[in-house]
Amino acid sequence: MVTSAHEGMHRIFQERPEILTPVFEVLSVESPEKAAVDAIVSDVTEAKPLARHVDTVLRVTAADGDAFLLAVEAQERRDPKKESSWPYYIAYLKSKYGLPVLLLVACRDRATAKWAAGPFQCGVRGWTAQRTYPLVVSPDNIPPITDERTAAEKPAMAAFSALVHANSPDIDVILDALARALARLDPDVSDYIYQFLDAALGNSPAGEKWRNLVSFVNYFPGRGTVMERAYLDGKAEGKARGEAKGILRMLQYRGLPISDQVRERITTCTDLDRLDDWLERAGTVERAEDLFDAASEAPPTAPEWG
Repeated sequence: MVTSAHEGMHRIFQERPEILTPVFEVLSVESPEKAAVDAIVSDVTEAKPLARHVDTVLRVTAADGDAFLLAVEAQERRDPKKESSWPYYIAYLKSKYGLPVLLLVACRDRATAKWAAGPFQCGVRGWTAQRTYPLVVSPDNIPPITDERTAAEKPAMAAFSALVHANSPDIDVILDALARALARLDPDVSDYIYQFLDAALGNSPAGEKWRNLVSFVNYFPGRGTVMERAYLDGKAEGKARGEAKGILRMLQYRGLPISDQVRERITTCTDLDRLDDWLERAGTVERAEDLFDAASEAPPTAPEWG
């Protein structure tokens, strides 16, 4: 059965191919510099009615023109059928495109990863006709990204790390660091990661943790499914009380001390425009008291003419 986690484990390679460089590094595979990466058709069905589909197939073209194909498979459990279908994928793609082929298998389970590494061979009476060596990424070789700075520098890789380590004890720290990092990034980057993990982690404990985090880290309602949920949650509690709660949580997760005076000023405020301003500023201020600086608190002035 295809799950949201299965889809996420290979689709991120299509949508954020920049993770190929760090992934190849952990696999000790040389990555071409300044390479163009394009998704190609992953259907490897022959004329006969035997349907076969690789999860993701990428064409990687280096600046010097050299190219190869990368077939990416997400594997949740051991499947003996793959021992035959994976060699078939490699042979078919090489025949169709005339390019070298690498097979990358992404796993969240260590036992599955150990099996997926193969090698898988076809032979008889001591003679080997074909042997397949998949590249495998798993919790054993994908490092957990647990610090905010690294997550901000490599948000796509941090998201992939979260998905690979979704069942590990490190997942809470990984998600905390990523949520704090995304609050500082351009919306074009952060929105993709927010929604990708929302879908890929599904209803797992890690998914619930992620949704609890982004319910206050996202402070621009109406821009997507995750952001819309955050907005509706706040509305259900009362707009002012919900936004005040979001401000305090944002400050807490950023590790900023909150004095009793600051807490009281936030929780007693009923000016929604002012709360909106504080909520947006909570993701960038250096001290909680900076929410109330003179520039943000001053009423708007009429334009001067003349």
